[in-house]
Parts: sequence; C-alpha cells; structure tokens
Amino acid sequence: MDEEGDAVFRALADPTRRHLLDRLFEQDARTLSELEADLPMSRFGVAKHLKVLEDAGLVVSRKSGRQKLHYLNPVPIRLIHDRWIDKYTERRVAALAELKAQLEDPS
Repeated sequence: MDEEGDAVFRALADPTRRHLLDRLFEQDARTLSELEADLPMSRFGVAKHLKVLEDAGLVVSRKSGRQKLHYLNPVPIRLIHDRWIDKYTERRVAALAELKAQLEDPS
C-alpha cells in the first residue's frame, strides 16, 4: 500500500479524528474553536489531531481574515473505497445483474 493510503488509515484509526471528520461532514468551514467545543481535550490536543488529518489529506484549512477554517476532503476516503471495497463487491454485483437478466429472459 502507498504512503498516502497508510496516512489515511492511521488518521481514521483514532476515534477523536473520526469525530472531527463527522463534525466537518455535518458542517464544513469550522474553526478550531467550533471543533474543540464538544471534545474533552485542550485546544492544542485538537489542533494536533487536525494536523494529522491535514497530513493525510482528509482536512484542508484556509485562512479567512483572522480565522482559519477547516474543510472536509472526502477524496482520500473515496480512493480507499475504490481500491478496497469496489474490487470485492464487483463480482457480486455482476452475478446479480446476470441472474436478473436470466430471470427476466422470456425464452
């Protein structure tokens, strides 16, 4: 597996980081203060988790005036899905499509 994929899996392995991604999925463009509001850890701790997510490409940050806004980037998760999920389900879907065609064939 490539380094990018490894970084994504490492980032997703932590429940706090998954929680942060869920919060960004609910509403993008959140500040560090908004993201830390419901977590039982310091601002510094949340910032460290966000850095891991940024390094994995799962979060992108942009400055907007005096604020730094964080956005979810779902592309790395999609790439993992395409690599690890799709290839295992493709045969089943093809088999179901073939079965459907056979059952609907009037001859």
